[in-house]
Amino acid sequence: MPQLYTDENFPLPTVDALRQFGHDVITLAEAGHANQSVPDVDVLALAVAAGRIVLTLNRKHFIRLHQTTPTHPGMIVCTFDPDFVALAQRIDAILASYSNMNNQLIRVNRQA
Repeated sequence: MPQLYTDENFPLPTVDALRQFGHDVITLAEAGHANQSVPDVDVLALAVAAGRIVLTLNRKHFIRLHQTTPTHPGMIVCTFDPDFVALAQRIDAILASYSNMNNQLIRVNRQA
């Protein structure tokens, strides 16, 4: 199962739900970077060093980073959804559909 790395703004209830689904998720805070306003480029570098897929709500910046840094374990950019479990379910379904996320940028949008 893919390993995930979330930035500091990713909702913890979604992280908890992903863990309940069996995913290995580490948050930026758990990695020792709480309340440090780590720049997105550094978040990506940390995820790459750990071999983990970035999971973020910061779509605009990470789409740009994907264009400038196309080699990475993968990026999943999401729209905010107050139904945290539903968001986790959509992410889980995406991860199940990919055998390899290397260098992929995947968008997960909120259901209408």
